[in-house]
Amino acid sequence: MAIRNIVLEGEPILYKKCREVENFDDRLGILIDDMIDTMKNSRGVGLAAPQVGILKRVLVIDVGDGVIELVNPEIVESSGEQIEEEGCLSCPGFYAKTLRPMFVTVKGKNRHGEEVKYTGKALKARAFCHEIDHLDGILFKSRIV
Repeated sequence: MAIRNIVLEGEPILYKKCREVENFDDRLGILIDDMIDTMKNSRGVGLAAPQVGILKRVLVIDVGDGVIELVNPEIVESSGEQIEEEGCLSCPGFYAKTLRPMFVTVKGKNRHGEEVKYTGKALKARAFCHEIDHLDGILFKSRIV
């Protein structure tokens, strides 16, 4: 496991749509482990693969109740609204209020290719949305209200 460099705003990779993961192998596991270490080392609540220079649909989040790993995630349900301050490890020191759903349900796969589904409220919902946006080449600054 290793701490990877975080790609900063302005780098072209952050604005590209990521490819779906097809191989659930040891390399994917190493990427996920490195992303978890990098997120924790940076004191973030989420990290997406393009933020460490990899154009794959992989994210990790931890809002204080344990790490969630998602591969090829998609939002399948959302409701409500929240306007809260948000930040990003790729935009250090910048925070702004954004509009996000209050509740989201996401589905995807874990590192072994097994189907998983999670529901998030408040900060967890915001984190899911924020990191999935990264996989689609969208930075949170485009969601400022």
